[in-house]
Parts: sequence; C-alpha cells; structure tokens
Amino acid sequence: MSFIYKSLLPTPEEIRAELPLPEEFARRKAEKDKEIADVFTGKSSRFVVIIGPCSADREDAVCEYMGRLARINEKVKDKLIIIPRVYTNKPRTTGNGYKGMLHQPDPEKKPNMYEGLVAIRKLHMRVIEEYGFTTADEMLYPENLSYLSDVLSYIAIGARSVENQQHRLACSGVDVPVGMKNPTSGDLSVMLNAVYASQQGHDFIYRTWEVQTKGNPLTHTILRGAVSKHGQCLPNYHYEDLELLYRLYAERDLKNPACIVDANHSNSNKRCEEQVRIVKEVLHSRRHSKDIHDFIKGVMVESYLESGSQKIGEHIYGKSITDPCLGWEESEQLIYDIADTV
Repeated sequence: MSFIYKSLLPTPEEIRAELPLPEEFARRKAEKDKEIADVFTGKSSRFVVIIGPCSADREDAVCEYMGRLARINEKVKDKLIIIPRVYTNKPRTTGNGYKGMLHQPDPEKKPNMYEGLVAIRKLHMRVIEEYGFTTADEMLYPENLSYLSDVLSYIAIGARSVENQQHRLACSGVDVPVGMKNPTSGDLSVMLNAVYASQQGHDFIYRTWEVQTKGNPLTHTILRGAVSKHGQCLPNYHYEDLELLYRLYAERDLKNPACIVDANHSNSNKRCEEQVRIVKEVLHSRRHSKDIHDFIKGVMVESYLESGSQKIGEHIYGKSITDPCLGWEESEQLIYDIADTV
C-alpha cells in the first residue's frame, strides 16, 4: 500500500474530553434542537435561514460575522430560526484546493489534522457560548461525525456525497435535521432515496464498531440546482420544481415532508448576488400555494462580511476563499426582508 501513516489522531472521545461542551451550553443546544425539529415536523411555523460563509476559513472573521448575525437575530427570532453555516470541511470537485479548516486551520500552511480537529471544535463551541447560536456544518466525512455531533444542530450532505451508502447510514443515527442535496445531475430520485434510507434504521460498521441505528425522521431534501451534460447550470428553485418535488414526496412513504432551497451553487450559477432574487422568488412561491408554503421550511444562503471571493494569499478580511458569498449589507437586508415576508 502507498499510504504514509503520518500520525495517530485522537478518537472523538478523546477530543471531546479535551474540549468538553459545558453543561449550560449543552442545555442551550438541546433547546435549540427542539425548536429546529419543531419546524421540520410542522409544529412550528417559523422559517429556517441557514446562512454564513461558504467555508469557515478563519476564526476571527467568522466570529465577527456571528456577532453581527446575533444582533439581527434578536429582531427576527419570533419569525425566523437562524442557523449559522460554520462549514469546516469542503468538498473539491477535482480534489485540489483548500479543503477547509479541518485540513488547514491556517489556509496558507500545510495540512495538520490534529490542529484542525481542535480548531473546528473550538470554533463551533465558541459560536454557541459567545453568540447563542447552534451551528450547521457539512458531513463530508461520516467517520468524523462524532467529533462534532454534540455541538451541531443541522447537518448537510453535499451533492457529491448524497448517493454514498456510508453517508446515508451514518445519517440514520443522527438526532438533528439532516438535509440531503440533490446530486449534480439533478436526479431527484437519488436525493429522495437518500432521505428514505436515512429515515430507516440500519446495522453497519462505524469506526470499528458494529452499530445499530433507529433512523432519522428529520432527514429532508435540499434543492441546490444541477449541471447538464454540457456543463451548464440548471436551477431547480422555481415554482414548478417545488411543486414537482412536493408531488414526488407524496408518492413515497417518507416522514415529515420538507425542503430547504439552497440559493447559491447551481441555482445561482455561483453568482452570489442572485441569491437575493432567488430567495424572494421562493418566498413568492410559498405565498402562492398552501402546500408549497408548508413544504418549504427554509433557505440556505452563502454570505460573509465582504461580497465575492478571493484567492488564498490576497488577505481581504472576511472575503470567501472558496465560492463567492453575498456581502454583509445585502445579507442583513435579505434577512429583514425574509422576516417581513414569512
């Protein structure tokens, strides 16, 4: 084998013992988890806004963003549940490029996975403890779930992972909402199959253990647009797309029908400024149909302090080094507009 074993990493239990979540904040997370779950089960009419940087690339800028978001949250919390994106591991289409804070706590230094594990847990905990939010992250590596499972309130499965068996099985043992994105092909049946699989209980191997799960009834869909065989982006946030997915849900034995619309990625053709228009169209579709209103539980927006994106090494504070993000002023206004509309 050509693997080079560089270092033995701590187990999730060891990392959690080194960096425990204080009981006070564990209680706060449990309260937040229930609030969010009530949206997906239909007990609450609040609208979910999953918003934040494409990648959490540096703690200081992310935390400044969280402080601003917390001030807005006080004004809209009766109508919205804001879940900050603290995405600490990033999929790369070609395998090249920045893979997130888990790999590189400092994007300009070499990968260090131990330092990354410590950095991402500290960041998620800091957001809970200092800003009152519980967070969302992407499950890029199912075997890493246990390092963060006690601090996350929302998990996303990406377009390139949604068909993977281990992702589906791991999600069946999660206690918080998990959003399954449609694959890049746009095939809705792949996404719905992932939801079904994750809502069932399973027996499988996980981190050297034989484990058993009961299924996660809070697993749901995320529409993020698709890519044609010619490489063109194909949006799937329009009313007809939402109506089709609603009907496909009705044909299947799925619990808690729910969908989040991702306003960026292939829905915006990665033109971050289009997210404002896309969110407003989704809100209009909810007003047009009671079924769609109840089915669309929220939106996902990529947003940071500065608009757009930059290359690593340009050192523009609060500007994404991965996908382009909506700037702060536009993001703030969009949140207020959502609250006024729902």
